[in-house]
Amino acid sequence: MPTIDERIQAFFAAGPWAVAGASTDRRKYGNKVLRAYLQNGKQPVYPVNPHATEVEGLTAYPDVASCPEPVRAMSIITQPNVTEKLVEEAAAAGVEHLWIQPGAESPAAVAAAQAHGISVIHGGPCALVVLGFRDE
Repeated sequence: MPTIDERIQAFFAAGPWAVAGASTDRRKYGNKVLRAYLQNGKQPVYPVNPHATEVEGLTAYPDVASCPEPVRAMSIITQPNVTEKLVEEAAAAGVEHLWIQPGAESPAAVAAAQAHGISVIHGGPCALVVLGFRDE
């Protein structure tokens, strides 16, 4: 099994990306993770939020399957029960890499991702720290 650093490297090499739980509220982590992608040139990145039409000037999509091209890597910043559903949606859409952010994870979500053969980052590393997010 690849190390966490190898999984993170593969995640950021994968693109295009999606951020599930991308929020219109700039104080929320779902918004900050999306902005961290943009600050670091990780594009295309698609905000996934079934309740928004736009996040940070980007068209938002109700689910990962609705993104305009296949997403290979997705960050998830949602409540754990929602994360579990998103893992299944990601598997059905062919997502190869998931980064379940701290607070979004559950043992069931991690197990489901692994059962689907998806490379999953969980258990502590935060994309905001790895990407060096600047709250501008």
